[in-house]
Amino acid sequence: MTEPSPDSATPSNPESTAPAVENAAEAPPATEMPPETAPEAPQDPIAILTAEVDKWKDLAYRSQAELDNFRKRSAREAQETRAYANADLLRGILPIMDNFEMGLEAARAESEKSMIFMGMSMVQRQIADFLRDMGVTEVEALGKAFDPNLHDAVSTEASTEHAEGTILRVTRRGFKLKDRLLRPVSVIVAGTPAA
Repeated sequence: MTEPSPDSATPSNPESTAPAVENAAEAPPATEMPPETAPEAPQDPIAILTAEVDKWKDLAYRSQAELDNFRKRSAREAQETRAYANADLLRGILPIMDNFEMGLEAARAESEKSMIFMGMSMVQRQIADFLRDMGVTEVEALGKAFDPNLHDAVSTEASTEHAEGTILRVTRRGFKLKDRLLRPVSVIVAGTPAA
């Protein structure tokens, strides 16, 4: 028997060994693999849903509170609008009433028993009743301290009998509609006495 030669032990086809080398080159070495990150702890789905529900409940409560506040504010504004809607009309009636009362004083000067004076007196009472029903009240001023929020000073007069700033006379009456000023009172105020 003849021994095989060392050349015959290796395969004679060089192409048969090439694929093995190529496959070895394609596979990355074990040291180049990305490091494994620590797996995140799984979150509890019930806790996530509970947090979501709490968030939407809070939003619903806030929305409900804002809606309630809006309704209350709207009702309050509507009430104020109704209460003061006639302010411009009533403010326009005041000068007419002033002129009417001047005519009434002229009729009184002629005769208090005349039919004209009696008729004008009845109309004046009706106007006063109408204003009172609308919530209009007269601003008191005579003898009181001057208040620039309620009074309009026409002039000052030296006075030794009254303290400075006291209202001596009213030249035109002032009125309020509920708690709002319709027209300030025109007044003459006591000043410092002349030396």
